[in-house]
Amino acid sequence: MSNLIRLLATLAAGTLFGLGLGVSQMIDPAKVLNFLDIFGNWDPTLAFVMAGGLAVNAIATPFILKRQRPLLAEYFRIPSKVEVDKRIVIGGIIFGIGWGLAGYCPGPLITSLSFANLDILITFAAFVLGTFATRWVLAHGKN
Repeated sequence: MSNLIRLLATLAAGTLFGLGLGVSQMIDPAKVLNFLDIFGNWDPTLAFVMAGGLAVNAIATPFILKRQRPLLAEYFRIPSKVEVDKRIVIGGIIFGIGWGLAGYCPGPLITSLSFANLDILITFAAFVLGTFATRWVLAHGKN
């Protein structure tokens, strides 16, 4: 399979994802923060966006996995680890705190870079720093 075809497919998928984030207003941190504010100005629309994504995934995944191999890769990359351990729980808590403080998770954050305002750039820099710090700690610390 040509690298150009893979790159074009990646570009198309990323563009579609970014467009979906924009149309659903998930690149607006106020929308996300209002979803998390269940005792205040709660906005349930993010739940519908997540439910839509889960529904498409739940329907499409069984059909995709019936194939011998993916269309644009040599094999399926399916996680072998399925148990919930303390790292996944602690990571989820840290992710949730960061999401609640900033109003962004990684997809919408990267999509929002097109606005290039100082808040987004600082949040993105913190995201990159946190990612590299975590990789360093996992490589050099006790797991």
